[in-house]
Amino acid sequence: MDVLENMNTAVSYIENHLDEEINYKEVAKIACFSEHHFKRMFSFIAGISLTGYVRRRRLTLAAFDLKESNMRVIDVAVKYGYNSADSFSRAFQALHEVTPSSAKNADVPLKAYPRMTFHIAIKGDVEMNYKFVEKEAFTVVGKKETVPGGSEFNPKMWERLEAIEEIVKAYDNTYFPGTLHVSLTKENGDVDYYIATATTKECPEELEKLEIPSLTWAVFKATGEMPDALLTTWERVYTEWFPTSGYELAEAPEFVRGDDTKTEIWVPVKKKK
Repeated sequence: MDVLENMNTAVSYIENHLDEEINYKEVAKIACFSEHHFKRMFSFIAGISLTGYVRRRRLTLAAFDLKESNMRVIDVAVKYGYNSADSFSRAFQALHEVTPSSAKNADVPLKAYPRMTFHIAIKGDVEMNYKFVEKEAFTVVGKKETVPGGSEFNPKMWERLEAIEEIVKAYDNTYFPGTLHVSLTKENGDVDYYIATATTKECPEELEKLEIPSLTWAVFKATGEMPDALLTTWERVYTEWFPTSGYELAEAPEFVRGDDTKTEIWVPVKKKK
């Protein structure tokens, strides 16, 4: 399959450039996707952001260099893109739970994150319910939290979900009603997550506003026991639908829209070049 081959070729490019600055636009070009789509697809399939994967691989190779050579810590730090020994040491300890200097000792345990290989299964044995929607630009207001990339997506806002939904409900005044769970992935892999609603009202100081542009959306219906059905549908969108659809992710937020009768995943899309 071309998609599978292209994704793995892109990973090979990354692996060959771990000791220098990586051109992510070139990586995405090799995968035949836009940079935004490639980063999002990588993150969803791999379970870690692209930058998080690169960081882990570099620190894995750095540990090998420290243990198997006479390289100084600062030389290893520079080799893998760190501007100082201190920043390298903090990152190294966060991953390996030991200092870089102690890694030279033979009996010190280290962690190794192997190279990733993609195996995308296009099953097609269960139908996917989706539709395309051309939607004009609209504004949402709500509570926002930035969730670090590379970590489990578990926003703290979920602990007070009902209270937040009650707050944003007061601004729900459009023909597109309901609570929206909006995710906007940033360049560094972090995700700006909103619990919000579409509105034409002014945004108060205690809430955040997000402008969503006019786009084509692929809308997928998630059916079954929640939240498992929602997670399964997300996975199938990226591992089954996108690789065979001729579309790729547009640079815009994704969101989940639901009520008591249905749950939908709205994904901004554009025709693949």
